[in-house]
Amino acid sequence: MSRKYCWEIRMYNGSHTCTRATISHDHSKLDSNTIAEVIKPLVEVDPSIKVKSVITEVKSKFNYTISYQKVWLAKQKAVESVFGGWEASYEALPIWFEAICHKEPSTVVHFETMPAYQGDDLVPNIRVLHRVFCSYYPCIKAFRHCKPIVQVDGTHLYGKYKGCLLVAVSQDGNNNIVPIAFAIVEGETSKAWHFFLSNLRQHVVTHDGVGLISDRHNSIRAAIARSNGAWSPPRAFHMFCIRHIESNFLRKFKAPYLQKLIVNIGYSRTVCEYKMRYQCLRERGEAYTNWLDRIPCEKYALAFDGGYRWGHMSTNLVECINSVLKGARNLPVTALVKATFYRLNELFTQKIAEAEARINTGHMFSELVTSKLHANQRAAGNIQVSCFDRQNEVFEVRECPGGLEYVVD
Repeated sequence: MSRKYCWEIRMYNGSHTCTRATISHDHSKLDSNTIAEVIKPLVEVDPSIKVKSVITEVKSKFNYTISYQKVWLAKQKAVESVFGGWEASYEALPIWFEAICHKEPSTVVHFETMPAYQGDDLVPNIRVLHRVFCSYYPCIKAFRHCKPIVQVDGTHLYGKYKGCLLVAVSQDGNNNIVPIAFAIVEGETSKAWHFFLSNLRQHVVTHDGVGLISDRHNSIRAAIARSNGAWSPPRAFHMFCIRHIESNFLRKFKAPYLQKLIVNIGYSRTVCEYKMRYQCLRERGEAYTNWLDRIPCEKYALAFDGGYRWGHMSTNLVECINSVLKGARNLPVTALVKATFYRLNELFTQKIAEAEARINTGHMFSELVTSKLHANQRAAGNIQVSCFDRQNEVFEVRECPGGLEYVVD
């Protein structure tokens, strides 16, 4: 056939759809751009999707096993395409926060920047983001009605630029978790924690007598030590998560059979109970109690906490928030902040609707408080109370039919 009756396709800009009957190794034409287009819907739903999962998806679609490096690059491109570029995201962050503060001036945002360098040379008139603290006004306002307890924790950020997200949460009277502040920092350093805790104390946790629960990270303890008393008694009471103490103990002694005893010592509600469990640990080895003695008992045991824990022995509240934000930690910084903002908006909108519905049906207290009042009322059915001095709150309480009598003042 004459060549003039032939035609040839030299370029095609559509998606790659051809497949092979058998699975083969990597293909040069199946590049990271093609893979990025394919996985964009997956990344949009779950930015934290594992590279291995993407490899499996590509294999099922194209019958090719793609290299880890190519898929990692494709995922970065897909994230950038869906959520914006990494560098552009840092440039957009101050503008986005400025818009939020313009709409709600009581929102607190505090930036720290640092000089920019190109190699060893200082770039004049250019500064880059170092840290940012943020607490939205609904969070600040909500904390005024929460239990005076704060839990803090940090979690790593992923993607092109690393860092840490520091989070503080509290709990309301219905046992709902209330996020109150966030910070994006370079890592869990003492300076980063000082930046976060000082802003938290200045703008959000402004009253005294508050309990602070964290892990035993050295940087947190160093930040509290340099807080000029803002996070120390009597203004605040720093306590440790019992699960982290348990983990530290296991790492030190490799004695998993004693883990439960360590936790139970922390949960002891009376001094007598504490001494009994402490003695059990001592009988198993003085090295164990010598190690525990290095931690002040008011830092980990209910019997000595002065009530400032409000029953909380761990940092599970803040860890729940970190889990909710797991996918967002893979996003460019502005997309991460926006994801946090909109999830908070969803949470507060939902809780306002629930509270209004409860008020409209004639309830005076939250569901949890009402439930506890009813339980106490049922338990007090065999108790008689006689008032002797209401002004000084002196009462006689008689338990029937046992006849036991108590004076309450």
